[in-house]
Amino acid sequence: MDSGAIRRRFALAAAVLAASGALAFTAAGTAQAGSAGGCAGREVKTLPFKTGITHVYKRNGYVCAVTVTRNPGTVQTMSVSVQARGSRPVVDKGRYRHHAGPVTVLAGHRCVWIKGAVGRHSTESGWILC
Repeated sequence: MDSGAIRRRFALAAAVLAASGALAFTAAGTAQAGSAGGCAGREVKTLPFKTGITHVYKRNGYVCAVTVTRNPGTVQTMSVSVQARGSRPVVDKGRYRHHAGPVTVLAGHRCVWIKGAVGRHSTESGWILC
């Protein structure tokens, strides 16, 4: 193999490596941007409590919620749930650094009950968006 072919292969490998690095950087930025809310639609309610805030969004009959901690970075138990009247709740519960959720249900025109918790503190909406 002549030196020109080696240079071309090296240039191609460098280009592929640079492109894959740029793609990974873009994907990581997209994930970070979406993690603050993660729900599509219009924010219709916020449920603040001592250790966090639960954000509620609605779009085309779907209701979505996410609970965000007031102390990001610390791993702690968090949860969020959305229940459409007449259905079982959809829940995300675990140990997270920033937020629990998003969770989404198809509510249509039914009322929903939202719950959010960070650590020992929590919030509930009661039946809303009827």
